[in-house]
Amino acid sequence: MICDSNRLSRFWQELKRRKVIHVITVYASAAFVIIELINNLAEPLNLPPNLITIVVIVLAVGFPLAIILSWLYDLTPEGVEKTKPIGEVTEGEKTVVPNAWRIATYVSFVAIVGLLTFNIVGSSNLLHAGDIQSLLILPFDNLTGDDQLDWVASGMHSSLIGDMGQISGLRVISKTTASIYKDLEMSLPDIATELNADAVVEPTVMRYGDSVCIQIRIITLFPEEKVIWMAEYTEEKSQIENLYNQVTKQIANEVKVQLTTQEEHLLSESRTINSKAYDYYLKGQYYWEKLLADSLQLAHQYFESAIQIEPEWADPYVGLANTWGRYATAGLLPEAIAIPNQLRYLNKAMELNPKSAQAHYGKALYAVWGDMDWKMGEEEFLKSIELNPNDALARLYYAHLLMILRRSDEAVYQANFGLALDPLRPLVLGLYGVVMTVADDYEAAIAAFEKSKSIAPDFRFAFNILPALYKSGDYEGWIKYWEEKVRWNPDAKVKVVNAFHEKGHLAAVEEMFKMNEEYGDDIGQARMANSLKAQRSMYLNKPEEAVTYLSKMLDTQEEKINTTYIGTNLYFYDQLKDNPRYIDLLRKLNLPLPEKQRL
Repeated sequence: MICDSNRLSRFWQELKRRKVIHVITVYASAAFVIIELINNLAEPLNLPPNLITIVVIVLAVGFPLAIILSWLYDLTPEGVEKTKPIGEVTEGEKTVVPNAWRIATYVSFVAIVGLLTFNIVGSSNLLHAGDIQSLLILPFDNLTGDDQLDWVASGMHSSLIGDMGQISGLRVISKTTASIYKDLEMSLPDIATELNADAVVEPTVMRYGDSVCIQIRIITLFPEEKVIWMAEYTEEKSQIENLYNQVTKQIANEVKVQLTTQEEHLLSESRTINSKAYDYYLKGQYYWEKLLADSLQLAHQYFESAIQIEPEWADPYVGLANTWGRYATAGLLPEAIAIPNQLRYLNKAMELNPKSAQAHYGKALYAVWGDMDWKMGEEEFLKSIELNPNDALARLYYAHLLMILRRSDEAVYQANFGLALDPLRPLVLGLYGVVMTVADDYEAAIAAFEKSKSIAPDFRFAFNILPALYKSGDYEGWIKYWEEKVRWNPDAKVKVVNAFHEKGHLAAVEEMFKMNEEYGDDIGQARMANSLKAQRSMYLNKPEEAVTYLSKMLDTQEEKINTTYIGTNLYFYDQLKDNPRYIDLLRKLNLPLPEKQRL
């Protein structure tokens, strides 16, 4: 052991004599300084992203070479000489470490300690890649001095969110939720906490005429509220879409988000748009978002006007397609008239811009709930989400398709993703609640429906809370909500509620069927759609009657959209999956069959 200690001591002394220790210290500190300099200068000097990798490889390869050379050679006043073995060195020739080497070694130690301290302490205040993963873009403040330009601020808000939504490395809160906070007296940190946002973008439109002037501020909220970047842009109105691309790339750069090659390509495309057409388009978007009959007519007119001026611009065609689609879903026009027009404008938008996320989204909706083409629907949803990963509705409706195809885990993932993007939009909450009901997570479903109802008390989609309440066993909540929201003849409603309180929930369901037979299916009497009759037949353990009502749904244009869901637990798939008539219905719609039926 003593012998080994002596050998190590002699080896250590030899390393010092040959100045290997000094070379290692100086080389390591120099390499560390070089790497830190490149890291800090790469962004401002726009250095190649792979430069740091190349430098690290070169330094790693040079390190053993430096050690070998320092062992073999020495730098003397006479030049580079081969280092003599210790046995050949006389007393008078013993190497003395020059002061320069000592100073370089000490400086190296100080440099390493200083840089490490800076990285540990000083860099805590710097923004790094991954620090900001979610972004809230607040509505544009209108500082133009013209209160009549609210449609401009609204449209620019939609456009910037749409552009930012193309960045897959960021979760961008949707416009509906972002707009709710416009007039709320909440601090930015409180808003960010509520929405789980890492940073907030505050945009302002300062001038709107032949040219547009906007100001953008990025604010981080934690550990303290701080403006990390601010810029002002002035651009001709005809170049406004290119301005959004420029702002989007700049914001991504400031929050340290790396754009993919496809995103770089999408944001580098340029287009000149007639300023009058752009105004018409913004007005169309503004009135479409109100979703009222009169406002839809105005939106229709403005989109048409934009197309007359800019017939090669895809966005107004998407706007018209959405308007025709809303005519159908709101019952303002027969589907036989509205849907062909919706498809015509979607196809035109796709022809003009194959990379329109909204056009692919519209095609996906029609493929699933119009044509029941599951394969085409999934392809279009995936393309839409690829082009705009932050479209909450695309995520939620795709979750519904996955639910229809009985891919429950994927459906829940997409539903949660979509909810995080737009957590205060009633439609998003309603769609989410349906997915959670099918996934048997009744607590989450009921919470979503209740939140939807608190935001929009008359929102009809929240009526889907009834199956979740019933299946969860909250029969009191079920009958209370039914009594509050159902549009039945008052006498019929009273009889159902009395049956519940006197004999229980099953007696109430039986009374619903009796009242339906007595008062009929007219609105305001005791209307029950076939989908509800199927569900309630299963509550009464009458599977054959349930399948009969499911079959009738196929023959009713009004209920066609609901037939897509007959393979889910909304209609008691698990209890019906051995029923031959039910299996035939699944085959007819090309829906997934129970495993043993596939053999």
